[in-house]
Formats: sequence, structure tokens, C-alpha cells
Amino acid sequence: MHKILVINPNSNEDVTTKLTAIFRDYPKKRKTKVDCISLKQGPFGIETDEDINNVVPLVLNKIQNKLSSFDAFIIACYSDPGLRESVLVFSAPIYGIHETTVKYCHHQRKNFGVIALGEDSIVRHEKYIDKLNLKKFYVGETSLDIDVNEAVNGESTMDKILKASKYLIEEKNAEIIILGCAGMARYRDSLEELLGINVLDPVQASVDYAIMNL
Repeated sequence: MHKILVINPNSNEDVTTKLTAIFRDYPKKRKTKVDCISLKQGPFGIETDEDINNVVPLVLNKIQNKLSSFDAFIIACYSDPGLRESVLVFSAPIYGIHETTVKYCHHQRKNFGVIALGEDSIVRHEKYIDKLNLKKFYVGETSLDIDVNEAVNGESTMDKILKASKYLIEEKNAEIIILGCAGMARYRDSLEELLGINVLDPVQASVDYAIMNL
């Protein structure tokens, strides 16, 4: 059985716990064991450029320590911290959830919009998509103006995501909604049912892509 390690680069165990629940049936359903871990030395949430830079060596160190135990690695932060550095150092398959999910939308040739935590996140995301040269089907983003912890535990978070998604669909013609933070993963199924279009949790989408390529 293949094994995949999902690395949550922050220290918020609530995020990791909810990610673990998503992949609980993968050994039976996908013949793959998916382990999810937090980086205890990382920030509680990755919300600034400083946070991103600080976790890069932590991500590299964790992959190095786990190379012999896993077949592929997922960096479960929408800023893809450490992705560029790790693929230059290691030969194992390593996926950043932002790059992988945007490439999926591009391959599908469907307009996609992103739900972001804050305005600063949107600036970073747009620069990154420019760098990847994958803006053709990108229709924009909407900010929830919340932090990672509220994304995971906020009582009104679902309503905020639903409202933002409807805006992207109705005003920007989005055909796919990407949840631009791993902390939003638990809302995916409910949102997809309510919206009637494809809603992507980038972590799950990246794990599924990794499994296809093992």
C-alpha cells in the first residue's frame, strides 16, 4: 500500500485533525494510507511573507526525515512554502496544493475563483499564479477577512464562504471554486452540494493527483 505524507506547515492541530478525518477511508477506498502532521515549530497560522519564509527550512527538514517512509509528500498550505526548494533537493514526488489545484483547473479549461483568508493572501496568490503562467482561466478571488483559526472553527465561516462563492460564480463566472486555505477543507462537501458546481479542497485534490501518479 502506498503512503502519502500531508505536511501542515503550521502548528494548528485543529487543521491537521480535520484533514486527517478527510483521508480516514483512503486505505480502503484508494488503497493508500495518508498521514497528516503539523509542524510544531511553525506559526499557528501562515498568513504573512515572514511566516512563509520561516517555515521553508522546517518543511525541508521534515521531508528529509520522512523520505524513507513515504512515497509522496503534500505541502498543505496554499502559499506552497518550500515547494520550489524541496523539488530541487529531493527526488520523491512533492506537491504544493496551490500549484497542483490551479494546474487541474487549467487542464479542465474551466474558469476558477479562489476563496482567500485576507487581502494580503490575494496579493500573494495573484503573484504566484503570474509566476506559474496559469492565469488564463483565473477569474479572481474574494477575501473572507479572517485568520486560519477562524477558518477552521468560526461559527459564521461557512456562511462567509458561501456568500463569497456565490459572488465569484454570479459576478465573475467561476465554474470551479477553490478553497484557498487548508483550514477550509471541512466545508467542501456541503458547499459543493449547495452551489451545484465543483468545489476543490486543494489538499484532497493534491492527494488524489499524487495517487494517480504513483
